[in-house]
Amino acid sequence: MELNNLKYTKGARGHKVRTYGRGFSSGLGKTSGKGTKGQNSRKSGKVRIGFEGGQTPIYRKFPKVGFNSFNFRTNFHVVSLDKVVAKNLTEVNRETLLAAKIITKQDLPIKLIGTNNPDLKMIKINATVNKASKGAMDLITKAGGEVKIVKFEKQAKPVVASKKTTVKKVAKSAK
Repeated sequence: MELNNLKYTKGARGHKVRTYGRGFSSGLGKTSGKGTKGQNSRKSGKVRIGFEGGQTPIYRKFPKVGFNSFNFRTNFHVVSLDKVVAKNLTEVNRETLLAAKIITKQDLPIKLIGTNNPDLKMIKINATVNKASKGAMDLITKAGGEVKIVKFEKQAKPVVASKKTTVKKVAKSAK
């Protein structure tokens, strides 16, 4: 027999589980061991970790820190084949999409996506876009068209001449 092998005989200890909050017979008096008054003395007074009584908690006072890809993501004009077929476009590129008013801006790349419409009657389409989904490419090639993927190059915005500025001459200091 060793100290780490010692155990109580079952039933030798007469400890029972205390039932709190059931009057004076529970053995703890009128407040059932919860003290007097306040939020934590109530039956549902426990609050979550980080709760500061309603004032703005410290974790919301500090700024967010860390990486966020919002500023680096690439936005696309997403063009569905439904819209292209509805406008009867056989050539799909930036100019034809702008003319058909499917896209409105020139500063975003174009992505061509397929459709889940089984009743769509495909026409032969020659597309020149920046990105295309696999489903769209399959539908176009089955109809006898082709998809050409080109790299997107952002166009420079035209420079607008501003008001005439005056240049101040700085006097040379005597040495």
